Amino acid sequence: MLKDVLKVLENDARTTTKQIATMTGTSAAEVTKLIKQAEKDRIILKYKTVVNWDRVEDEQVWALIEVKVTPEPEAGFDSIAERVSQFHQVRSVYLASGTYDLLMVVVGKSEHIIADFVSENLAHIEGVQGTVTHFVLKRYKDDGEILEGGEGVKRQPVIL
Repeated sequence: MLKDVLKVLENDARTTTKQIATMTGTSAAEVTKLIKQAEKDRIILKYKTVVNWDRVEDEQVWALIEVKVTPEPEAGFDSIAERVSQFHQVRSVYLASGTYDLLMVVVGKSEHIIADFVSENLAHIEGVQGTVTHFVLKRYKDDGEILEGGEGVKRQPVIL
């Protein structure tokens, strides 16, 4: 039952308890109880709106930053991941396989601001060995939502 409620909310957090009850075949009171318990247990962490910032005048620059770290003896990668998670520019932090250990999603007002974040903040954290920054040129899909579409191809055809 809880999984069904969570799937509905994950798809659209504005779905009312009455609508969820109808969709899942349970009572609105039971849905409310499940949601409150899931919030208390930190199963539901927050409710969120996905914004297509490219359609808003307030421009944002997104970057994917790979971070190579030396794991700490007692805390491994967790301690460094917790430290970098505290910066407001950091949207997401993941432990990843491959050459680099952490993958971060960082957002700033410009490439320069993100570069400053890397050189002034990230590089000075003990245990950080190196970084690679990839600037996002265009976002097509974010958090399961297609950001652009239905407008047709905007490029000019290539004539040979």
